[in-house]
Amino acid sequence: MAKVIDYYFSLNSPWTYLGSLELEKIAERHGAEIRVKPVSLGQIFPKTGGLPLPKRAPERQAYRLVELARWPAFRDLPLNPHPKFFPADETLAAGCVIAAGYESGAALRLAHGILRAVWAEDHNIADEATLADIVRASGADAEALFAQARAPGTAQTYRAQTEEALARGVFGAPSYIYKDELFWGQDRLDFLDRALAR
Repeated sequence: MAKVIDYYFSLNSPWTYLGSLELEKIAERHGAEIRVKPVSLGQIFPKTGGLPLPKRAPERQAYRLVELARWPAFRDLPLNPHPKFFPADETLAAGCVIAAGYESGAALRLAHGILRAVWAEDHNIADEATLADIVRASGADAEALFAQARAPGTAQTYRAQTEEALARGVFGAPSYIYKDELFWGQDRLDFLDRALAR
């Protein structure tokens, strides 16, 4: 039986960025398929008790910055904890990832590129010209992907994936579900790794 990981995430999440490449390595090691599913935290947070960053207590905001120094060093990844374009409107970018196909390597490759653009390169993923460059760098046709991303069916998929995530207990990003077991946060990837090995 194939091993399948449902991967729910936001392209505005630094934690998604920090776990993105590691998730791919873990999946490859276990021969697992990753189903790439961007979701809207703007819809998930109000229903699950989450707060957008500016509304969090100062202590939580301060500790977030501590972790955003620790984890990039641990993962050996560049990260700007105060990116110039955060939070960006990720609607079109998420639509492009969905249009790339949730069961394809192309979607994961594009998600990697978008996350890196926000958290390591200070690019504005809401700017169409910038996003087009990221799409092309991932090996896709930007014009064709933009057309698919803007199709009504893609917006419907984005909403459906968000509702699906809520129904499965997702409350933050990134979240990984394997065999109906939820692993929240890139710092839980070791547990996902162990589950895949069982």
